[in-house]
Amino acid sequence: MTEPRDLDLILSVASVDAEVFELRPDYRALLIAIDGIVPSASTTPDAVVDALIERAESAAREAVATGPIEDLAHIAAWREAYRQFGAKPQRTRNSLEALMRRAETAMPRVNRLTDIYNAISVIHQLPLGGEDLTRYDGAPQLRRAVGDEPFDTVAEGETVIEYPEVGEVVWCDDAGVTCRRWNWRQARRTALQDETTSALFILDALGAITDAELVAAADELVHHLSALGPEVRIARRIINAPTSPA
Repeated sequence: MTEPRDLDLILSVASVDAEVFELRPDYRALLIAIDGIVPSASTTPDAVVDALIERAESAAREAVATGPIEDLAHIAAWREAYRQFGAKPQRTRNSLEALMRRAETAMPRVNRLTDIYNAISVIHQLPLGGEDLTRYDGAPQLRRAVGDEPFDTVAEGETVIEYPEVGEVVWCDDAGVTCRRWNWRQARRTALQDETTSALFILDALGAITDAELVAAADELVHHLSALGPEVRIARRIINAPTSPA
């Protein structure tokens, strides 16, 4: 049996660089760390996850009934944020927009943990990512890339190492990038698996999402995560821009 992790300590050392807040002062990161997950016995989704996915698909269809996906408030805000650090949002879509475009017909199914957070992302209309904490090396950090940080991904079925563009906003740890372009694509190294027992979830919010809406999304995610084992432990933290002195 592995020793329980100090979730509060893990979250206390997570950071968002000042350069990111200079780019988007309205940005908030809500981090949720969880330990004690009982690995899923199979890849077959259970009824609770199925129902959550169905809710997400219905929410996506309802959201786009009155206009294009790119005009939805939080997706439009993230498109603008991507342009601010040099990304082209029509080519590299934020994770919420990418999910919404698939959810209109059928949500992707990956594994229990990923299916849960993808559904919450669509239902609450904000980008949301999940990482395996046992695969982390050091503290989670959101910063502007130098350009030499390794990012492991897959191209044409083969594992490859890429590097972010200078100035790109990236989540990373001491070993390299864990998610490129803020919330575009996650690394393979820290990806959630069926055997994951400890995880970090990151909820990204810009001004189009209120603090109350951000907390509501986190509350629903925690509700579902709490059911994943008899001894599940959860901690959370919000990181936002420092308040300027009066």
